[in-house]
Amino acid sequence: MCNKKYYISTAIAYASSKPHIGNTYEIVLADVIARYKRLCGYDVYFQTGTDEHGQKIEEKALAEGVKPQEYVDDKTSVIKEIWDVMNTSYDRFVRTTDTHHKEIVQKIFKKLYDQGDIYLGEYKGLYCTPCESFWTDSQLVDGKCPDCGREVTEAKEEAYFFKMSKYSKWLEEYIESHPRFIEPESRKNEIMNNFIKPGLQDLCVSRTSFKWGVPVSFNDDHVVYVWIDALSNYITFLGYDPDNESKEEFKKYWPANLHLIGKDILRFHTIYWPIMLHCLGVEMPEHIFGHPWLLFGSDKMSKSKGNIVYADDLVEKYGVDAVRFYMIHEMPYASDGTYTEDLLIDAVNTNLANVIGNLVNRTIGMANKYFDGIVENKNVTEEIDKELIDLVLSTKDKVEENMDRFRIADSLENVLDIYRRCNKYIDETMPWVLAKDETKRDRLATVLYNIVESIRIATVYLSSYLPETANSIFKQINTNLTNYEKVSEFGGYVSGTKVNEAVVLFKRIDKE
Repeated sequence: MCNKKYYISTAIAYASSKPHIGNTYEIVLADVIARYKRLCGYDVYFQTGTDEHGQKIEEKALAEGVKPQEYVDDKTSVIKEIWDVMNTSYDRFVRTTDTHHKEIVQKIFKKLYDQGDIYLGEYKGLYCTPCESFWTDSQLVDGKCPDCGREVTEAKEEAYFFKMSKYSKWLEEYIESHPRFIEPESRKNEIMNNFIKPGLQDLCVSRTSFKWGVPVSFNDDHVVYVWIDALSNYITFLGYDPDNESKEEFKKYWPANLHLIGKDILRFHTIYWPIMLHCLGVEMPEHIFGHPWLLFGSDKMSKSKGNIVYADDLVEKYGVDAVRFYMIHEMPYASDGTYTEDLLIDAVNTNLANVIGNLVNRTIGMANKYFDGIVENKNVTEEIDKELIDLVLSTKDKVEENMDRFRIADSLENVLDIYRRCNKYIDETMPWVLAKDETKRDRLATVLYNIVESIRIATVYLSSYLPETANSIFKQINTNLTNYEKVSEFGGYVSGTKVNEAVVLFKRIDKE
């Protein structure tokens, strides 16, 4: 066990509408990593929450005839509810309307202004309200916002600017000398080639055209624009203070080990955020991972296309672990994943019902049938046992390596390999044939012990991905040897333990 800390964050969800499964994928992915790190003995701090300011929210609240605060209170409770439905184990759920957060954002803005990194100017440009982004003519795609494809409007207003251009070279050198700062590699190249190497523009960091935001403390006409407000959440809620000594929690957990974010907000996290931290004299996060999107068929999910699917609806239909499994297992490392209901059903039937559910069910059934539920290691071994045991014991290194590279789907596949190998081992050893020969009873007992012990070890890993399923399996095989220290050696399952009755983990789903 190690006593190291691990700080993981998701991007904070924009509190303008209910998150669909594409948005929900990120919190589930972060949860798997957080649970895995806790399993490995890390002191984990896992932060998520909501981004609650901006023109879009002010306009939506106005359209609904409510105050912006009332509007975000309602939307935030929906977001938090979905995160909880997905059984995510965050340590802190933060909101940018929090009074303390706003005070620290004002201090950060003032500090950057006082040291000359922020200056007052005038902004003229093309503005996309939904994305809260300014664009130049050359950045538009077919005259529309390059991020969301919607109309942009000409805007001109007095604004404060952050001298990003001054730090272009510094950032380029920092990224080059820290090869794993931005992952995957393809995202790093995109940021370097498209944004940093051509030279950075100064960034507009305040607005006067709306009021729903953190006021600039020394100029009431301005509110702090979204990025300084939203990005600061990673340090403000830990007790960072630019003017006084920061709290112990900040000293303990910062720098973050991983910012997990969608690829669409990579630019803000890998350009604006590092430069902000650099100007504040704060250490950089270790990794920023831009995950791909979960598409509906081949389309991005959007209300206008009417192709939005919500996680809570799927959970009601298929159960939380089936939905978690689909999100984790079916998403590629660096390219977009696809959601359709047919694919979800296939994933559940093939991997969960056929591989895991079937294995646990038949193993407990055999233990109850042949030995009244008593699983005993009689040590009557054969060559074939070694193959199974070697695979089980080699899984730890494979999972660790894939987890370390944020290849979460691959690490889950490593775990599934144990369950698959157990099913094959049953077909090879044929317990039903051994049961007919009284002289083979000790061999039959050993075979069943090997399967149960392999299931136990696989399920210790599985607890990071599918916590409810893992708990059910541990209960069925009647073991409390569920911690990570118990996966390095084969034979931990207590010989002579009586298993409990089998419970169906996953029913096969009929597509009709």
